[in-house]
Amino acid sequence: MADGRLRRAWSAYRLRWKRRELLWRAMRAGRALTPLADRTGAIRPRDILLFATLRNEIARLPEFLAHYRALGVAHFLIVDNDSDDGTPGYLRGQADLSLWRASGSYRAARFGMDWLGALLIRHGHGHWCVTVDADELLVYPGCARHDLPALTAHLGARGIAGMGALMLDLYPAGRLGQADAPPDAPLTDRLPFFDAGPYRSRVMSPRRNRWVQGGVRERAFFADRPDRAPTLNKLPLIRWHRRMTYVNSTHSMLPPRMNDLYDGPGDPRLSGVLLHGKFLPEIVARSHEELLRRQHFADPDAYAGYHRALTAGPVLRDAASRRYEGPDLLVSLGLMGSAGWPPQDTSGA
Repeated sequence: MADGRLRRAWSAYRLRWKRRELLWRAMRAGRALTPLADRTGAIRPRDILLFATLRNEIARLPEFLAHYRALGVAHFLIVDNDSDDGTPGYLRGQADLSLWRASGSYRAARFGMDWLGALLIRHGHGHWCVTVDADELLVYPGCARHDLPALTAHLGARGIAGMGALMLDLYPAGRLGQADAPPDAPLTDRLPFFDAGPYRSRVMSPRRNRWVQGGVRERAFFADRPDRAPTLNKLPLIRWHRRMTYVNSTHSMLPPRMNDLYDGPGDPRLSGVLLHGKFLPEIVARSHEELLRRQHFADPDAYAGYHRALTAGPVLRDAASRRYEGPDLLVSLGLMGSAGWPPQDTSGA
């Protein structure tokens, strides 16, 4: 009994120091950010904010910004990591967006999380904050009728500090490198299919973070080594406090209690899905680039075979693939929960 208490106390002590280390890393990384368009003075106390790091995403940005504006994001705080496709110029023209340039290594900055950590400390405290990648579109039950201000009011009234989500890979009917609709079509028309399962979740010690794996990338690329399959659970919507920090992308957080917000598919609590547009046609060229840049995995050599497989343009659709038909389908499949939500809808819609 005494030994157990001692181990728990030692673990808690180490996690507190880990959190302090990551916060200090973020504050140091913030000094390397060059402001290109700082409009943060316009942020109001109750605004919902979105944070993202990106590189060469100009083709995705119109839909990305429109999607989150429609959900109720009031201000975007973006770090651009040396884009050369016109992204910075496009973003500087957005009146509800603040932009910084980071010229260092994305991988060395903990895959951009040190940069975003600095902005979350400076600007996120006390706000509901969405932290996502440029290829992720958040949906949740009833999101066409109930915006993020309504959702966060619901969570806040119940003392819930955030909402988890499954990252759901979308893919085309044919070979990678193609799409099912033109470039200006919605993501879910261009990549209309997904795997409804299987997914599995484990609780990892000592942070209590969940580790959800499965889906199409495991089926197609990691069937012989499922432990290498990508982590699919995320915590993209959090009422931020300056003492919080993301540890591994948005897959896990400190303090550890934040990781208890989401257990993965099958969790009945209110949750979302991040529609993941990784497999748009440029995935083939991006995979060639990643074999050279080596910026997206802690151990790039271990995933070189995965990127080579992507460059071959395989067909991911199979007999069990499902066509995306909206958030209600994802709820019915157990891929996101809706307990106690949405509020009673009297619109008749």
